[in-house]
Amino acid sequence: MSSVRLSFHLTRLTQSATRSSWRATAIGSRYMSQNISTTEEAAVSLDIEPSRLTVTKTMSPKELPASKNLMFGRTFSDHMLKIRWTEATGWEAPSIEPFDTINLSPGATVLHYAQSLFEGMKAYRHEDGTVTMFRPDMNMKRMNNSAERLALPAFDGNAFLECIKELISLDRQWIPKEPGHSLYIRPTLIGTNGTLGVAPPTEALLFVITSPVGPYYPHGFKPVPLHGTTEYIRAAPGGTGAYKLAANYAPGVVAQKSAAKQGYAQNLWLHGPEHWLTEVGTMNLFAVIKDKDGITELITPPLDGMILPGVTRDSVLALARNHASGVKRLGGLPDVIKVSERPINMGEIIQSSKEGRLIELFGTGTAAVVTPVDRIGYNGGDVTIPTGKDGMGPISEPLWAELVGIQTGAIKSNWNYVVAQ
Repeated sequence: MSSVRLSFHLTRLTQSATRSSWRATAIGSRYMSQNISTTEEAAVSLDIEPSRLTVTKTMSPKELPASKNLMFGRTFSDHMLKIRWTEATGWEAPSIEPFDTINLSPGATVLHYAQSLFEGMKAYRHEDGTVTMFRPDMNMKRMNNSAERLALPAFDGNAFLECIKELISLDRQWIPKEPGHSLYIRPTLIGTNGTLGVAPPTEALLFVITSPVGPYYPHGFKPVPLHGTTEYIRAAPGGTGAYKLAANYAPGVVAQKSAAKQGYAQNLWLHGPEHWLTEVGTMNLFAVIKDKDGITELITPPLDGMILPGVTRDSVLALARNHASGVKRLGGLPDVIKVSERPINMGEIIQSSKEGRLIELFGTGTAAVVTPVDRIGYNGGDVTIPTGKDGMGPISEPLWAELVGIQTGAIKSNWNYVVAQ
């Protein structure tokens, strides 16, 4: 479809007054030095209209938790965003309401057929008070791709971001001020019609909840041991591994418990008789190996339909490629580095380890950003992975520092989407 640029006034409605001081803003114009087009690669519904957003403030604000006591996903802010959809009427008016339970029919398709998908994002408070989200356009694109895979309704990602921005602005005080802290954002889309039968849903709910979180490693990086899992698989060709669906996560719990019983923190998901590396728990995977000529190669499995296209994964690749091409050199990385999206199996990991060419292995994701690995349990033995004195490796550390610098505003970047100033 043709490119469309929407302009609107957003009106907040509270319990006692109407506020219309929010100035007209074109969708996407709050990206720092980045123009995000509203052109969608596939046809999507444009029915989400931020101009119809209503806000009902809570009458019982919760006490803000002490940042030192925060545990991931245990504490939620005062409000949530809801947008209902029906096949007959399309997307209804968005509403921000007090955080509360969601009423569902016992026959709701999400409960019986796992018609559910979600995203994970973060909002950061910079030193100057600016609040930003990190590359949320990528989350919106992935969320629409996941919706298409489940036959759930698509939506205008930029319009949805405008509604999320208002939710974060309203609950801005829930973003911790301490370094390394952030507000975790969980957009979710579920099928809600209460009729049994495997079919595309005729009713759905798009909602967002937020949660203040602290640094994943509050006391410094601690490398994790992985169990090379061969008795379970995370995904298969033609399946749903490339989509962020709720159904992809529950089956991994048993595998994780099995790994824990054997003394490992998480699974290294292996695929096929050649034991190809795919993902680390719920994170994307990177390995660093020196080739026979001494050139450092940063390797991640390709997006072959089994691998989730992670935002952090894409960001690490972009930073490494910018360094390699000279667009922006990162201190600490070797002058010459090869960046590869290619298959890698346990045979190559073991061989490179024996020859002293295995440099490091790490996972990437929204929650931890980078998670270093120090050993892999495989076929009854352990493959030792080198780590630095601070727990990180020589390639992951400068990449992590650059990423975190961007996210927190210490490094200016057009990857930051301005929520409030």
